[in-house]
Amino acid sequence: MNPEDTVFTLLDSRGCPYQTTSHPVAYTYEDMVNLGVTEKGEVCKNLFLRDAKGRRHFLVVMCGKKSADLKTLAEKIGSTALSFASAERLTKYLNLSRGEVTPFGILNDTESAVEVVFDADLKKTPCIGIHPNTNTITVWITYEDVRKIVSEHGNKVIEIEI
Repeated sequence: MNPEDTVFTLLDSRGCPYQTTSHPVAYTYEDMVNLGVTEKGEVCKNLFLRDAKGRRHFLVVMCGKKSADLKTLAEKIGSTALSFASAERLTKYLNLSRGEVTPFGILNDTESAVEVVFDADLKKTPCIGIHPNTNTITVWITYEDVRKIVSEHGNKVIEIEI
């Protein structure tokens, strides 16, 4: 079974409308721009972060053109200093590799330990582009459907302006 199959099965079972774009491997938002994928809609940038002691983990989902100041972000979400989590932590919590980070990764978070931080500006877009746990496909889906899937999975959801 491919990693994306779980995502598509879930979306189909929920009746969530979506479209897909297949493309060569894209590790970063810049790769998505170079491949022309961003011309179809708002492709998200996803950051997997940890707090200073490694007790809290955050998946930050934001508009791709933005950058996040980690100090300001930590203050807004009530965390100690933030840094990028290791590849080992990414595998442990979301069963993903670098370049595959996506809000659908929470489907692999069996303990709902990762807190998901959404950029409030995502509400303003008709659809967002995110990977379905593989970085060779982009799924175009509404922000509300993604947010609902994350919330219903049991992960804490935080919505802020980034």
